[in-house]
Amino acid sequence: MGVPWSDRSRTTRVIFVAAIAFLIVLNLYTFIVAYPETYRVDSGIGSGPVLAKDFSAYYIGAWRLFHDPSKVYVHGNVSDGEYPIYPQPEAYKYLPSFLVLISPLLLLGYQQALFAIDVFQFALLPLMAILLYKLLNKKGLLLTLAVAVIVLLQPFPLPHWGISASYFWQWGEGQAKVFETFLFLLAFYLGDSGRPYLSGIVFAFAAFDPRFALLSLPLLIWYNRKKLRASVGSMLAALVISNLALLYPGTGSSFLNMALGPGSSTPLYYYAYIPLLTIVSLIIVNLREIAMTLSHSTSRIHPLPSQPEK
Repeated sequence: MGVPWSDRSRTTRVIFVAAIAFLIVLNLYTFIVAYPETYRVDSGIGSGPVLAKDFSAYYIGAWRLFHDPSKVYVHGNVSDGEYPIYPQPEAYKYLPSFLVLISPLLLLGYQQALFAIDVFQFALLPLMAILLYKLLNKKGLLLTLAVAVIVLLQPFPLPHWGISASYFWQWGEGQAKVFETFLFLLAFYLGDSGRPYLSGIVFAFAAFDPRFALLSLPLLIWYNRKKLRASVGSMLAALVISNLALLYPGTGSSFLNMALGPGSSTPLYYYAYIPLLTIVSLIIVNLREIAMTLSHSTSRIHPLPSQPEK
């Protein structure tokens, strides 16, 4: 006799939970190894000038957004009463919407806020696992676990960098790539579960780094295929409203100068592979369905000419 479906489902969930717990423990090891890096003043991953950690760009950017918006995209320290970060903070390169999301961290000192954003993002890992299970469980356990390994660990051990180079620098620099990845996964899940308006709003906040937003547009379309207009409409509205700070004199032009200058030449550092490989993995897993959805959408816009009757 075969195993009852209820027992199979229960067994699948147990295996999935055990595997996810193991991945998160390995990530915790990398977190612990990376923690001293949050206090170091060095050139980080690259070999450029000595700067504060990447988180310094978020922290100072958030302060400037509420006190001196025209200076959000100015590189280096500014004498406007902001918290001094030595030798100088990193330059902020994202949309202002992200600064709104992390603004509560200004209630903490710089170093405490850096640790807080790391802990907050680490706590998102189990939630990301749940979202992956909701999105992929119909594809089979092995495929779901394979994607989970890519998303939650990205095993690539290098000397002194723990199990994962991507996550070592994510934690060591106080980066926001886990939060960004979580927002994308949440947007896809909301769309897949029939909540297109919320899906679009969450996607708009995930789009603070436009590179990954553009890459993940096929997934937004696929997961919101039943109510695409509602999702895209709410996304565009939320994107505009959450970035109204760009209308402040000097802010919008500074953003464009940054985006077309230093922002466009920013390489893909290790931590950037967290959202990148997550999005690419989901596209590959759903490639056939995405292609069919895009093809159907195109055919509705440009219908094929009717054939003459014989």
